Amino acid sequence: MSMEVLKIKGGATLNGKIKASGAKNAVTKLLVASLVSDKKCIFYNVPNIGDVEVTVALCREIGAQIQWDKEAGIIETVTPELKTSYVPQRFSGANRIPILMMGALLSRTDEEIIVPTVGGCNIGPRPVDFHIEALRTLGAVIEYRGMKREGAYFAHAHNGLNGAVLNLPYPSVGATENSILAAVTARGTTIIKNAASEPEIFELILFLQKLGACITVDVDRTIRIQGTRRFYEVEHTVIPDRIEAVSWGIAAIATKGRVFIEGANHEHMITLLNKVREVGGGFDIKKGGIEFFYDGPFQGDIHLETDVHPGFITDWQQPFVTLLTQATGTSVIHETVYENRFGYTDTLVEMGADITLFRQCLGGKECRFATQSHAHSLIVKGPTPLTGGQIQIPDLRAGFAYLMAALIAEGNSTISGLRFLDRGYEAIVDKLGNLGVEVTRVKEQVKKEKEAPTLVAK
Repeated sequence: MSMEVLKIKGGATLNGKIKASGAKNAVTKLLVASLVSDKKCIFYNVPNIGDVEVTVALCREIGAQIQWDKEAGIIETVTPELKTSYVPQRFSGANRIPILMMGALLSRTDEEIIVPTVGGCNIGPRPVDFHIEALRTLGAVIEYRGMKREGAYFAHAHNGLNGAVLNLPYPSVGATENSILAAVTARGTTIIKNAASEPEIFELILFLQKLGACITVDVDRTIRIQGTRRFYEVEHTVIPDRIEAVSWGIAAIATKGRVFIEGANHEHMITLLNKVREVGGGFDIKKGGIEFFYDGPFQGDIHLETDVHPGFITDWQQPFVTLLTQATGTSVIHETVYENRFGYTDTLVEMGADITLFRQCLGGKECRFATQSHAHSLIVKGPTPLTGGQIQIPDLRAGFAYLMAALIAEGNSTISGLRFLDRGYEAIVDKLGNLGVEVTRVKEQVKKEKEAPTLVAK
């Protein structure tokens, strides 16, 4: 048996220019949103990544007619009618998209809907209680049933959905998106309070407004939606991926290089950029993007707390912690979004990092995990030299942290589990090569019993 691996020469310095791809967390949601109507939608700046592949397959299963020009980054889709409202179990572990099908399909049909349990990276349970309660408030009937291998949610709104006031206990991105999708065709007005305000949420709102929805956003995390069933054809350009842009920017800083990220959006990363300068990195906001560079020496002794947008988002902390392993001093990271986001640090420690995990809330405030037994705070001390070796990727964002560590490390590294990286990072070998890294992607023979854990996507 064989699998693909990355072979990377350590001690690299990233220099050059790359373009940020379209946002994974935007385009996948937009494809689901297109199912709400029977009108043609054209999306530009679509990244050729694993999560888009899965979402396209899922939408086709439901009835979408999709043409995807991967080279041009264009998807044209139309769903004249739903072929089925059953999402097959094979999509359950692929990503987080299937659960959003519930809101979109409730908006489109009054038939029974079956959606498998959620998947995605192994970073905590990520329960869908907020999703389910919001949809029930709009009038959906939802129950969970055990099936062959995994459970599924059965939902319907035989008499249609009705607008309501939804008070989200936490500004969950997924619950906000599901609520918006369901409310688009609900009778009357829906008000979503304590809604998420991520750029990807506004991207969904802009698309749906083009499609025909009447949506307004207040400054206090309140979204108002007037139900409609009149829709229009849409052309929409997907925003650049702020997570990918930051990943490459921090990698440039960590390797003491200089990289211009075309398409990087200043407005989307204000909190991150403050921390970049605090730790010894630099940035220049230029026409068409942001240039990241080393402006050291690296200095730790910082406190960082993840939060929902506009805070320091959870998907930035993995590359930032990797950067802090090279900074002088002791830094504290408090993860408040997901309770199991530090599993990747075991491999960094094996490579030479000094990282200690804690169950307590270390920082300025107690979070919702304060009374639980999850290791959701850490202390990282530096600088510590890292040593390359055999690295296996467990999830998407850990994957880029490991890639960064391999670039910094002394010696060569072989990285397996590339399926996770491919979920969210487009043309990663080409981009590394453009920035001067000695890297190859090759197939290696492995024993069958050791291959399975690498190939299981969560």
